[in-house]
Amino acid sequence: MLKGFRAEIVSVPHDPRVAGDEAVLHEADGLLVVEDGVIVARGPYEQVIEGFPGLEVEDHRGRLMVPGFVDTHIHYPQTERIAAYGLQLLGWLDEHIFPAERAFADIAHAREVSGFFLDELLRHGTTSALVFATVHETSVDALFEAAVERNMRIASGKVLMDLGPDGLRDTPETARAESEALIARWHGKGRLTYAVTPRFALTSSDAQLGVAGDVLAAHPGTLMHTHISENVDEIAAVLGRFPDARDYLDVYDSFGLVGDRSIFAHGIHLSDRECCRLKESGAGVALCPTSNLFLGSGLFDLARLDGHGVKIGLGTDVGAGTSFSMLSTMGEAYKVCQLRGAPLDPFRALWLATAAGAAMLGMGDKVGSLTPGQEADFLLLDAGATPLSARRCADLPVGQRLFAMQILGDDRFIARTYVAGVLAHDRDAGKVAA
Repeated sequence: MLKGFRAEIVSVPHDPRVAGDEAVLHEADGLLVVEDGVIVARGPYEQVIEGFPGLEVEDHRGRLMVPGFVDTHIHYPQTERIAAYGLQLLGWLDEHIFPAERAFADIAHAREVSGFFLDELLRHGTTSALVFATVHETSVDALFEAAVERNMRIASGKVLMDLGPDGLRDTPETARAESEALIARWHGKGRLTYAVTPRFALTSSDAQLGVAGDVLAAHPGTLMHTHISENVDEIAAVLGRFPDARDYLDVYDSFGLVGDRSIFAHGIHLSDRECCRLKESGAGVALCPTSNLFLGSGLFDLARLDGHGVKIGLGTDVGAGTSFSMLSTMGEAYKVCQLRGAPLDPFRALWLATAAGAAMLGMGDKVGSLTPGQEADFLLLDAGATPLSARRCADLPVGQRLFAMQILGDDRFIARTYVAGVLAHDRDAGKVAA
């Protein structure tokens, strides 16, 4: 099962802030060769084709091939609450989100939404994601079932919240039992990863946070996924409940939840001590610019976290986030960085949305760079998707085209999405491929 894909190819395996121009791999006329879902060769077309006589080649010249996007923080049960008006974080959860999440006790509802959600990811060029489910075991089963059907690289887990509202409350005992059962059923199956998922410090008792730390320690291949320092009222409430903690991160640290498999969403208002501890531990932070703006939470200080050496990925955070599009999210990250006085380079934005996110999720050897040995998750960007973009991008060098697509882009710019070398979405066919 050997196949070639011809297009202009660009990927960013390393951080351009550190590696400079050497971080970017670019072939103006490139060939990607895939065998059984894995990349076996990549390079200039005329050079690579010589090693594969008779190779079947899909010709996509005129389009830009990039790695499949990696979303490091998104909530699938919030899909139907995207663009919910008004309120900041804690009030928004109470009014809009918790009522919606109660419905995921019903496996049929969870299956319907999870299928729609994953198809939306593919339509927007996202092939890997770290996904919040709900407190219900069924919500994770439904998501993982749909991910296996689509052969997507998805990480998720049952939300732990024994201090949650009615209908969204478990116990330390059920948190442990259901998490262990889900790990046994799903972790490592196909392209799935389990994530131990306390919602945030305020929704779990000390006993349950201890359970989360125990489960994480007992399963070295799993991730830990939660929220931190998103909203000033949230931070005040956390420090009020944990008066002996040095800061918000210290709460998680005291329960064994801070390490190189930990991903914290938001991190807008972190202290210097927290940044140093994140760097020391190898934990990562998901930058979610659209939700931070939508909920009025604040402006992420990327340059400051860079200065501390903290690992960063990019997340849409739907449904507080306002788009499934990682292109659009890159554009919003650029605007936030502009307001902070440190504009985001388009190649670095692509790195954050691909290789950086993959590395943060422990998938960096599998996806994110389009290098030989990696899985062939990629997409084809169409800079001429709209009359305006076609006019703007005509004859631009690749970096400027990328930037224009990040500012102007949405799902219309995703011509095709491939998962393990197989077509998963074709814009021109008008639907996700079977």
